[in-house]
Amino acid sequence: MEEHIVANKSDKLSGEKRRERLLEWLLQSNKPLTGKDLATKTNVSRQVIVQDISLLKAKNHPILATSQGYIVIHEQKPQTVQKQIACFHSSDLAITQEELNMIVDHGAKVIDVSIEHPLYGDITASLMLSNRSDIKSFIENLKKTSAPLLSELTDGTHLHTIEASSYDVIEEVETALNTKDFLLT
Repeated sequence: MEEHIVANKSDKLSGEKRRERLLEWLLQSNKPLTGKDLATKTNVSRQVIVQDISLLKAKNHPILATSQGYIVIHEQKPQTVQKQIACFHSSDLAITQEELNMIVDHGAKVIDVSIEHPLYGDITASLMLSNRSDIKSFIENLKKTSAPLLSELTDGTHLHTIEASSYDVIEEVETALNTKDFLLT
């Protein structure tokens, strides 16, 4: 995503052309693209990018907003399996980082986190954490924004959807989490 598509501030693409280009970049990228980077590249505000993404989603493009940026959800590969696991721990960010690291260190990906809120029902946030670098960025963003963990609303109880190459890998993750009493069984 190196080249800018506009030469200067007076050169702006029409909304439709900009959205076509955004979709093209998202489809070609193998990592999330931030709204800030997309805004800079297209010479519009981040809010315009948010609106463009909403319009693309309304046209049924499978775009997901994650803590690392926007990605296109490709069809799940048949060689992967997913499972939702129930976890519990304090809201200490070091503990959260330890939990997430245990999952990715065993070869799984953290797809999302969910809680069951007494008023709003199920609340899910996409995470898409595949490695320690993703987790480090996620924790740094939590610190930077002072945003609370979803699990703080449920006194530490939360669910993670994890994805792995096999159920054996998921069992290894569960065993590891259980040794630290993170797994609710």
